[in-house]
Amino acid sequence: MNGKDQRIEPRTLKGFRDTMPAEAAARNAMCRAIETVFESFGYGPIDTPALEYEEVLKGKGGDESDKQMFAFEDQGGRRVALRFDLTVPLARFVAEHQNELAFPFRRYHIGPVWRGERPQKGRYREFVQCDADLIGAVGPAADAEILTMYARVFGALGVEGFVIRVNDRRVLNGLLETNGVLDQAAPVLRALDKWDKVGREGVAQELRDVGLPAAAIEGVLAFPGCAGADDAETLARLEALVGATARGREGVEGLRATMRLVAAAGVPAAQVRVDPTIARGLDYYTGVVFEASLPSATGFGSMGGGGRYDDLASLYTNTKLPGVGCSVGLTRLLVALEEQGKLVRAAAARSVLVTHPESGDPAAAFALAAALRREGFLVETFPEPKKHGAQMKFADKKGLRFALTADAAGTIHGKDLASGGAFDVRDAHDAADELRRRA
Repeated sequence: MNGKDQRIEPRTLKGFRDTMPAEAAARNAMCRAIETVFESFGYGPIDTPALEYEEVLKGKGGDESDKQMFAFEDQGGRRVALRFDLTVPLARFVAEHQNELAFPFRRYHIGPVWRGERPQKGRYREFVQCDADLIGAVGPAADAEILTMYARVFGALGVEGFVIRVNDRRVLNGLLETNGVLDQAAPVLRALDKWDKVGREGVAQELRDVGLPAAAIEGVLAFPGCAGADDAETLARLEALVGATARGREGVEGLRATMRLVAAAGVPAAQVRVDPTIARGLDYYTGVVFEASLPSATGFGSMGGGGRYDDLASLYTNTKLPGVGCSVGLTRLLVALEEQGKLVRAAAARSVLVTHPESGDPAAAFALAAALRREGFLVETFPEPKKHGAQMKFADKKGLRFALTADAAGTIHGKDLASGGAFDVRDAHDAADELRRRA
């Protein structure tokens, strides 16, 4: 067998993808913008392992999450699993470190998660989430803080036309109680969560499949139709539908108070609205639930979501640690913006190539590059004495904005690769001024 026959075909696993440099740079810039918003609200970063004991994760998100989990036995014979979200590991983290934390505890976490689901448009088996959570506080003020911050995140990313649709699990449970099917809450809520994907008849069929009586199915299907012209009308209709159930009325009042505080924080009504179709598929939610969507990005589904989970940490500790949080599906958002041609390429206007002299000492090139970096430019030097034309082709292919060449006499020859314009300057200081003028 020759060497060629032994080569391995370069390929990625189904549902996984490589990230090219330009997209990775855009992703990193988006992460920085998200971190800035989170930190402006007093949230600090943490990190948790990608791999947890299987028992920490299993059963926390529901049957569907368990089916999608990457779980296996490690070399030590332990049952382990890759995290399927960042919320369940947070509950474990808070329970384990509660004596070291100050409550209410505000944290954010940006990192990859893994789900073995069927790959589709914008949906992969490995993807990046950007989460922020408030632990140890209950009530509308905590819920409103998360929703306000979530809206600010999408605004900071320059995402146009986003909508955060809000509901409350207590309202949904009140509806189920009214219809006598509260004991089947988990499958009913999972069916309702698919409303946007499969529509009314698809949800109805799933409810028939789980054995709901016809009258209960009609009662459940009436719920998504409660949306009114504004939040006040929607909430009034929901209040009528849940009847006298205590949990249902508590949910409606919670939504009413939360939305009032979101408005007081200056979030436009068009960005956050009450929507009875929102259920969220994960089992651990107990109160407010929400999803972010980008109506112009057809076929992508939600761009993230979140909600309140007051009982999740009780699986690990006797201490009551209620929580509420939000998550941006960064990978899906990146792909959607790329498809729309709206992905902002990071710092392209400040990118510079300093060429390597075809013969001679590159020290002048290194000195020029260092001076421009001190002025805030993103500068790379060509590492080999190749022909000038080859170096310029590299700059074009890389998408750099400027190319600079220092000659033996000390003059700096520049080219604006966007316009094709050429210029000469005397030194690095003048070069920086000229680049800023043209950027």
